[in-house]
Amino acid sequence: MKIRLENAWQSFPEGTIHVLSVNDFDSEKQTFLAIRHQGHYFVGPDSGVFWLVFEQMPEEVYELPMPSQSNFPLKDIYAKAVWHITTQKSFAKIGIKRSEIVQRIALQPVINQSQIRGSVIHIDNFDNVIVNISRDLFEKVGAGRSFSLYFKRHDPITKLCQKYQDVPVGEVLCLFNSADCLEIAINMGMAATLLGLNVEDVVQIDFHNK
Repeated sequence: MKIRLENAWQSFPEGTIHVLSVNDFDSEKQTFLAIRHQGHYFVGPDSGVFWLVFEQMPEEVYELPMPSQSNFPLKDIYAKAVWHITTQKSFAKIGIKRSEIVQRIALQPVINQSQIRGSVIHIDNFDNVIVNISRDLFEKVGAGRSFSLYFKRHDPITKLCQKYQDVPVGEVLCLFNSADCLEIAINMGMAATLLGLNVEDVVQIDFHNK
């Protein structure tokens, strides 16, 4: 959910309301937020996910009031917040002003002069495997060197593709997706299932000196 929202929200027009409902009651004292950031609105739990999405404190953050009695508190919290925004009421009156939100640290790759050890962070709807290695990091550490990408006990990938069709149907490949994250895929195939890859599995890139 984090990676989808992080890479998608800016593609929507300003004024869009993004409702995030995941791990809504991560703790017994869970609070809920309404956020206005760069002309967009966000409503969801203060579970740390918004820190992962923005990687900073959003521009305006308010804690939403909890209903005193309700059989469906989530429905009441979210519906009231969305109604408040859509009816163009003062955003400053939607809740209590917050100067901090729960922070979480995203899993970061480990690097040295000739190696990057990353992790699978997402499996998309097409069973492609997304890794927490960015194009910038790959290029910075690799410095134009050839590489071998290792995962599980499969043969390494040694070529970076631009599109899925760069290899024959059924062949394994790696490329950087539209979010500039490293992706392991199979042309016309289901990579995660066929390769046995899951979220948090380790992926290693070794760069070879010329």
